[in-house]
Amino acid sequence: MSTVDSVIFIGYLLGIVLFGSSFYRKNKSAEAFTLGNQQIPSWVISLSIFATFVSSISYLALPGQAYLTNWNAFAFSLSIPFATLMAVKFFVPLYRSVNSPSAYTYLEKRFGPWAKVYVSVMYLLTQLMRAGTILFLLAIMLNALLDWDIVTIIVVTGFSVMLYSLLGGIQAVVWTDAIQAIILIGGALVCMVTLLVDMPEGPGQLFQIAAENQKFSLGDFGTSLTGSTFWVVLIYGIFINLQNYGIDQNYIQRYMTSSSEKEAKKSALFGGLLYVPVSAMFLFIGTALFSYYTANPGLLPAGTPADKVFPEFIVHRLPVGLTGFLIASVFAAGMSTISTSINSSATVILTDYFKLSPDNPGSNRKSMRILYLASFLISVFSMGIAIAMINVQSALDAWWKLASIFSGGMLGLFLLGFLSKMVNNAAAIVGVVAGVLVIGWMSLSPIFFPGTALEPYTSPFHSYLSIVFGTIAIFIVGFFLSSLAYKTIKKG
Repeated sequence: MSTVDSVIFIGYLLGIVLFGSSFYRKNKSAEAFTLGNQQIPSWVISLSIFATFVSSISYLALPGQAYLTNWNAFAFSLSIPFATLMAVKFFVPLYRSVNSPSAYTYLEKRFGPWAKVYVSVMYLLTQLMRAGTILFLLAIMLNALLDWDIVTIIVVTGFSVMLYSLLGGIQAVVWTDAIQAIILIGGALVCMVTLLVDMPEGPGQLFQIAAENQKFSLGDFGTSLTGSTFWVVLIYGIFINLQNYGIDQNYIQRYMTSSSEKEAKKSALFGGLLYVPVSAMFLFIGTALFSYYTANPGLLPAGTPADKVFPEFIVHRLPVGLTGFLIASVFAAGMSTISTSINSSATVILTDYFKLSPDNPGSNRKSMRILYLASFLISVFSMGIAIAMINVQSALDAWWKLASIFSGGMLGLFLLGFLSKMVNNAAAIVGVVAGVLVIGWMSLSPIFFPGTALEPYTSPFHSYLSIVFGTIAIFIVGFFLSSLAYKTIKKG
């Protein structure tokens, strides 16, 4: 990057850290750290929910996927209105009635401590891997652009996000999220307009080339469950987004920061729906990149991977100044996700594992120490995972997959408790075990069984459906066993 672009990017990074850290004076209690004293404007929370959903992975992956294939990924976005409506109708009122900073207090009340421990541990493992992965990907991108040392980038970025997350609490996180959401949307708009006006024969050429190559297709509308059809992606999106809006601490904590249930519903609805047009914009950028490089043969270096096409365009085809702004927007997406993971994880650790009564002298001071220490440790572990990924990605990929398998039972357990009041603890435990086994079989058997005597027993279904079948298995097994026990007791 040019000196101007580097100054813009570094200025953005310093500005975000200073702005987030400025909330330190308002962050003197556990309630302020975890809930912002429930005084955060709903529009800020809406943008924070949106920014939490968008990571730097999706900022780069969606254009890459549209460049390589088509708009099949948009089927996932089309599932979000359903999930947000469920959040407004059921999830927000439920969690506001429980009135706890942790999403998992409800499961403890419904099934006991084991449910809270299972779900919270899976959540924490997932957040560690998520934050570490994003730190690693941001470092790889900046290393390619500036040739800076990868470990240095990871440490500087990690400590920058940790600093304002730790000092400013949830208020710093959601306000910086709001700024970062505006920056990443603005960056995408700038890039989209640039692609339209830079086509050799005008904007119409972009649509003509894309249409001739079926780049606006939503994918196969067949009923096969083995491929990434429109229906498979849509169903996968419904279940994943029900998990996000129904059981994920990152989202539930934001419902609780609103001043009222009405404001929380408004934030959940608009924060979720905003992703639909923005994801369409990301996909359009990928389609536009395909048309742009098709109309300008030779501009794109041979062998450039699909997920590197967008960064290649940002660095070499945008005017000086805009490149720094676009790189900042990609970093904004990553930083918002990492800061959310840090604050939400610290909140879960305090609320679910340290029950400090507010009536006890010094409890607030102890709570703040726990929150600060938890934020620090989550940040350090995330940086450690990011650094480890430089050389041992295969082992960490396996850990990530295993964490995803075990966390796949979270939605099923929540739905089991929420939809059926007769389900008991024993039935819920057996249901979760059955669901995790189904998810494990669908996720791992295609990897380990091919070429062995067990090959006929590999899952024939697309991996997207693992959470779908796993969740259904948990609900059916748990409900059936509870019904059976109820009938037996009634007859006896």
